[in-house]
Amino acid sequence: MAGKAITVIGLGAMGAGMASRLLASGFEVTVHNRTASKAEELARAGAKVAGSVREAVHGADRVLLSLSDENAVDAVLAEAEGAWHPGAHLLDTSTVSAEHSRRVTGMLADRGVHRVEACLLGNPQQAGAGELRVITAGPKHTVDGIADILDAIGRDISYLGPTGNATTTKLVFNLLLGGQLAALAEAVNYGIAAGLDRDRLLSAIGASGFSSKVLSFRADLMRRHTYHPAAFKASLMAKDLGLGTDAAQAAGVPTPVLTAAAQSFEAVVAAGSGDADAAIVLDVLGSAPDHRK
Repeated sequence: MAGKAITVIGLGAMGAGMASRLLASGFEVTVHNRTASKAEELARAGAKVAGSVREAVHGADRVLLSLSDENAVDAVLAEAEGAWHPGAHLLDTSTVSAEHSRRVTGMLADRGVHRVEACLLGNPQQAGAGELRVITAGPKHTVDGIADILDAIGRDISYLGPTGNATTTKLVFNLLLGGQLAALAEAVNYGIAAGLDRDRLLSAIGASGFSSKVLSFRADLMRRHTYHPAAFKASLMAKDLGLGTDAAQAAGVPTPVLTAAAQSFEAVVAAGSGDADAAIVLDVLGSAPDHRK
């Protein structure tokens, strides 16, 4: 059973979905979350609950991280210091910068821990069903060492080479998503202000050739005002747009459109709606059209 054991740290919507999927796939799952109540449902489903990061990591051959940002990753790794099992594999699904990913990978390698960069494309429902697209990076033999875990959580696994490539690809995807959502919100709010029916306009856009799968999904959330629970929090969108535009600018690539989109989602967070789905950008921008003045 040892080969089917895994520890999951971070039980947000995606982490909880993956932990549930791993349980259903026959893994012996240990979970830990800073807010302990988030582990209760998984405990009822058969997961073991660790009371601390050190307890969760101690003796674990394989660990999966699903954390919100770089600060959360750094905090967990600091707490885990000295508790790692030599030769352990860390599957890190947190969205961070490529620079942070390479730094953490090197630091853990010095401690005998093999970190795999594994970025997720999908939503919490897909995480629970094992239907995520997973893009990985790092030494190929290290990625191969967790192939059974990847197969359990994903329907499409891609290997992109050196550490940093998966994270960069994920940020490119989220830049596209954030830019589309901000543009959708502004365009629809213009239509509403000009007298068009909101529901009809959103339905028409979602069914049109101008849409995409993610845009159609968000247009439907906007139409129904369904922002909780979030498939992807507005605060995480703001964070990822910031990471992506900063990385682009560091590479000498100007991002005026995406920087404006980042400002739109920063306004959503400032308005107190960071925990809502990113689709709420329509309502926030509609109520405060001059947020960037």
